[in-house]
Amino acid sequence: MSLFRLDASILPASSASRSLADLVEAEWTASHPDSTVTRRDLVADPVPATAWADAVTGGFVDDAERTDAQRAARALATTFADELIGADALLFAVPLYNYGVSQHFKTWFDLAYTDPRIDPQGTALRGKPATLVTVLGGNYAPGTPKEGWDHSTGWLRRVLEDVWGLDLRIVERPFTLVGVNPALDAFADTARELKENAEESARTYGRELAALRGDQVA
Repeated sequence: MSLFRLDASILPASSASRSLADLVEAEWTASHPDSTVTRRDLVADPVPATAWADAVTGGFVDDAERTDAQRAARALATTFADELIGADALLFAVPLYNYGVSQHFKTWFDLAYTDPRIDPQGTALRGKPATLVTVLGGNYAPGTPKEGWDHSTGWLRRVLEDVWGLDLRIVERPFTLVGVNPALDAFADTARELKENAEESARTYGRELAALRGDQVA
């Protein structure tokens, strides 16, 4: 059994998304103590901003006519796809940044998506169990003043669940800036409850992730 884990937080030492992902991974490891965990840290090892364009344009010409940058980008896309396809389960830890999806994750996804094995017509990832951990500095739930400002979670669900066909579970923790931003001090009790709920979900989904295999999911 093998797990692929991706992290996109720019603050690894204090990352709420990494802490929740650690709980998911701990449940996986408890069930599969001898399993392999392949890690990709998009901040420690960022994807070059030009890689997606190089991979796409390189697809329009024969290999002999490709530039070194195009060959390198296409090879990196293959590596990304291999990591996803080769794992029995997937774990993504992706924070909301500036009301949108992390640029590190978007750059990674765009490049990985150039591999034809995991495009919408591909079946390599269909039904593979996955957990997405996402954290939000504020609270954008229905009825809140900034309802609808979260432009990350919906997009992540769309590309992971609908485009790649993953059997996806989502752990979400809002209000991570409570205790950091004084303007949010009034929400301390709510934030504490949301944190506890997210941690419980992470443990639950970690156990579910460990119990599933992609070939066992319809």
